[in-house]
Amino acid sequence: MQIKTQDILNKWKLYTLTNDTGMTVSFLNFGGIITDISVPNRYNQLENVVLGYKNYVDYEKNPYFFGAIVGRVAGRIQDASFTIEDQLYTLVANEGGHHLHGGDGGFHQVIWQASPFQTDDTVGVKLSHRSLDGEGGYPGTIKVSVTYTLTNNNELILDYSGTSNKTTVLTMTNHSYFNLNGNLAASIHNHHVTIESDEFVELDKELIPTGKKINVAKTPFDFRTERKLADGINSLSAQNRVANHGYDHYFILNQTNRPNVSVNEETSGRVMTIKTTQPGVVMYTSNNLEDDLELAEGKSKPYLGVCFETQASPASLHHDDFPPVILKAHELYEKQTVFSFGIKG
Repeated sequence: MQIKTQDILNKWKLYTLTNDTGMTVSFLNFGGIITDISVPNRYNQLENVVLGYKNYVDYEKNPYFFGAIVGRVAGRIQDASFTIEDQLYTLVANEGGHHLHGGDGGFHQVIWQASPFQTDDTVGVKLSHRSLDGEGGYPGTIKVSVTYTLTNNNELILDYSGTSNKTTVLTMTNHSYFNLNGNLAASIHNHHVTIESDEFVELDKELIPTGKKINVAKTPFDFRTERKLADGINSLSAQNRVANHGYDHYFILNQTNRPNVSVNEETSGRVMTIKTTQPGVVMYTSNNLEDDLELAEGKSKPYLGVCFETQASPASLHHDDFPPVILKAHELYEKQTVFSFGIKG
């Protein structure tokens, strides 16, 4: 187990975690951005399975949130406003009239304090940040941390915590785009996905939740048994079309002892499972990813990666009966998501 540190652009640090099996995870203290996760394929070849820029300077803007910590609130807040305890809060509208992923000065664009650590069978870095009352329009001075831990079982554990001196809103996630082919050898069309979910959230044409939950049965959103992502990408279903031919939807997770999400890719043999204490996950199939971004392994294009954004639901700020994002003053926010990598037997 080891940690390496590298200076980037004379202002950031790049941390690379390596376990005893050779798996590596690299990330910046800027935005907590995961730039590379290298895991073996069926032939024991290490290859990168996340999208990242070829040039680090491109992370400064990072309009697609590649690999970043997202917050204070992951997802879209309708009309860039919400009410807590009869007080209206107005945020910056950075996607049409709505607020997306914490706004322009969100957690993805700050330098986090980093504290590396190591044990006999883990290696990691704790990232910490303090966001002041009123930043981005959000109430409360909030102290948050995200800890990245790599184990010898090829698990990447993400532990999130936070407290606020005022009642506020908080639901953080990581916005990595996964491609299990390795080194962007192909699109994600043939990724087989299982999601333990009976319901997903309907979106309007601006990708804002309508407040309606839809049963997945007999739809391209039924991942209770594994199906290819191509099913939804090629579907004429209204909800796949509203997301620009793919998925950008919140799935409400069933509480089971099985992994919440499983992904496998037959050519590489890679399998990724996700277990989370969050109540739901947004699956986004990079439908809107533009062509010709300079990525580490080549040019970008739509459907080159799939995000699994484990989180609560910002729809709860405008609709009843959705997983809440409100954090009471001095209450502890504590969530965990575990990404495990292996080979299909």
